[in-house]
Amino acid sequence: MSRMKIALAGIGKIARDAHVPALMASDAFELVAAVTRHEPPEGARGFRSISEMKAALPDVAAVSICTPPRGRLQLIAEAFDAGLDVMIEKPPAATLSEARQFADMAARAGCVLFVTWHSRAAAAVEPAKEWLRGKEIKRVEVSWKEDIRIWHPGQSWIWEPGLGAFDAGINAFSVLTHILPGALTVEDAELRFPANKDAPIAADIRLAHAHAAPVLAAFDFDQRGPQTWTIDIETDGGRLALSDGASAMSVDGEPVRLDGGPEYHLLYRQFQALLEDRRSDADLRPFELVADCFLLGRRKLVAPFEDF
Repeated sequence: MSRMKIALAGIGKIARDAHVPALMASDAFELVAAVTRHEPPEGARGFRSISEMKAALPDVAAVSICTPPRGRLQLIAEAFDAGLDVMIEKPPAATLSEARQFADMAARAGCVLFVTWHSRAAAAVEPAKEWLRGKEIKRVEVSWKEDIRIWHPGQSWIWEPGLGAFDAGINAFSVLTHILPGALTVEDAELRFPANKDAPIAADIRLAHAHAAPVLAAFDFDQRGPQTWTIDIETDGGRLALSDGASAMSVDGEPVRLDGGPEYHLLYRQFQALLEDRRSDADLRPFELVADCFLLGRRKLVAPFEDF
């Protein structure tokens, strides 16, 4: 079976670290083009715009968008105008009002839209969801702390308003909204802004689960040493712990054996399934929680942040 020809839009760190290797390993997609101002991946032709690419390579059927979130509305509109199916890196857009337009745009164009959340593809996510089924949630504690110097070196866009520590924290929200039965609601948040930045470097958030169980989340973009991505859930049937970004799982302290591969390999398999069914997946709940944190969050100034 021939592979679908796909393009990448935006060739930055996440594209080179995750998307390109996943596409190189895929038996469903062939990476043939890149829309970028930088050097395209080996074997792919570079273009300055989607329309230029589509004119030169009319058999390209899909595009995976890995650009920073600002400016995505115009880029996605151009992709749908060209008849391309679209996969989007997280966070989906700069604003919630922009992101909410994407599904309608896809439907009008007759195209497939996949709003991805890569942490939902971690090995422990589906087993955790199944284990929690039918259990009463008593308490949830989240610690999502990483070093921006490692994960976003020299990337000034991460400090634009609306991102900062939530670029990582939204991954925790994506897991919580997938595995917890019922809705989550933001009740309170403290957002800590460096004096020289326009986005928070850390946040402490209190949410309520549908059954009034407390959900406490601590996000930090200035974590030195070991990186921390954990979710601990106390239930009436035991304690569930997810670690390593939900790639590991234990129940009452006992490790659970898991199957699974790299997250982005699974994302492209999910995209393939959506394309076969001609069905979109555009869940915005994690992004809505981020927006609510900014609506309700108390702003606290902290020491300036220096990237060294």
